[in-house]
Amino acid sequence: MLVIPCNSCGMTLPDWELARSETAQCPDCGTHHEVKLFPAAFRIAEADRPDSAAEGEATCFDHPASRAVAACAQCGRFVCQLCAVESQRNIYCPSCIAAGLNSAARRERKTSPLTYDSIALTVALGPALFFPLMALTAPVAIFLSLRYWKRPLTLLHSNRWRFVVAILAGCIELGGLVWIIIYLVLRRPTAPV
Repeated sequence: MLVIPCNSCGMTLPDWELARSETAQCPDCGTHHEVKLFPAAFRIAEADRPDSAAEGEATCFDHPASRAVAACAQCGRFVCQLCAVESQRNIYCPSCIAAGLNSAARRERKTSPLTYDSIALTVALGPALFFPLMALTAPVAIFLSLRYWKRPLTLLHSNRWRFVVAILAGCIELGGLVWIIIYLVLRRPTAPV
């Protein structure tokens, strides 16, 4: 018997509803639940006992004593009857299902994480080629560096040197702009009286 409790009241959700769809309504409190189960949860226990593998036969990756019935369409690992999950006419192993490694999930996955230290460094050094943009980007680079300084670092960037370079570049750019403005104001020729 399949026992899945309601998150609200703890009453057992009806297994006939779960076998029919991915949603079930609690018979006690009436709340609706979305439940995703492996197909093995609905099989009869005696029929689900995996066959023991004879010598020379392929075995399940997760259950080395069980005979393999298929190979995962994603990673190629052998799976037994208990581990086999059928989806879109293909067989997948529980690891690939849990990791969401189907082709649609792979396309949506980002190639690299968003790192604010790289953004701050790019904002600080990028407009160095086009001088007037520095008046806008230097304060933004300093702000980003200070705002996200305490945010946890990724495995890709294990120290804060990019933030330090972005702050220094932003300060140098702002100082240079202030110096140029003061120089131009003081150098302005005065009209003779």
